[in-house]
Amino acid sequence: MTTRRTALRAALALVVTGAALSAGAPPRDAGPVGRVRIATGEESGFYHAFGRLLAAGIAMSAPGLDTVAVPTEASVANLRMLAEGTAELALTHLDIAVAARHGSAPFDRPVELCALGRVYENYLQLAVRADSPATSVADLAGRTLSLSAPGSGAAVAGERILAAAGITTTNRHLPMLDAGEALETGEIDAMLVAGGVPLPVLSTLDNEVGIRLLPLAPYLPAFRGDGYETVRVPAGAYRSPEVDTIGVASLLVCRPGLPADIAAAVTRVLVQRAAHLVPTQTVATQFLDVRSLIGTGSVPLHPGAVETYRALHG
Repeated sequence: MTTRRTALRAALALVVTGAALSAGAPPRDAGPVGRVRIATGEESGFYHAFGRLLAAGIAMSAPGLDTVAVPTEASVANLRMLAEGTAELALTHLDIAVAARHGSAPFDRPVELCALGRVYENYLQLAVRADSPATSVADLAGRTLSLSAPGSGAAVAGERILAAAGITTTNRHLPMLDAGEALETGEIDAMLVAGGVPLPVLSTLDNEVGIRLLPLAPYLPAFRGDGYETVRVPAGAYRSPEVDTIGVASLLVCRPGLPADIAAAVTRVLVQRAAHLVPTQTVATQFLDVRSLIGTGSVPLHPGAVETYRALHG
């Protein structure tokens, strides 16, 4: 298992490094100066891969910014880091950002947030082993599931899905790599993760024992608010047939007090280096789209981002 973890992390590092190197040389003007910590997600997940590419892009475009991608449990944990001042930027599901702004569960008080852009579509993926008899969420009644890390948006989504399905399960909250190992050995019966397609942890598991994704689209009505839609994981992403699941927009957010020049510098990277900010393992089911960057729902854009979008696109 240690060998598989090491290989997966090495592969992710190569993907990020290769994409970052293709982004070009830094300009002469260093621009703003300061520290930028990006709260991302688990090291084996899409959020962290994207965050590392974004950090590399910022370093090239604005070398005066000391930028680092910080691995975390993802959305909920990231917004708590913003509130505590231990991160300047955070990746989050749109619904989790809305809940934070209103002080709704899982937050006990409002968190002031604004967005720099809508960066990509996040896919909920509920995987079972290919030899599992389960073909639907209802078939998991009485089974043991991992609903992702406790500080993730996927954990919140998983509780909603199970409530909508009306089933009782034994729920655990495991990091992706631990969940993959538990599913492989039969310690758990299913694992829910969120991110791009394909996710390396699921691809590795698919190659070793085979996986099948369960359809989640029937539970879309249980998700009220901004940013939800039915999305399709295509055949070929894994050996599993195509399946309809739930997608939620992902935002790059910050506190309103982030200096405008830093917000502008990061926003320029999102627009001008979009092609370099997509981890290469994706299969074009989701990507950074400069046309949809401003679609942040009820989360307002930072003034520095607004000025930059106007300057670049009118």
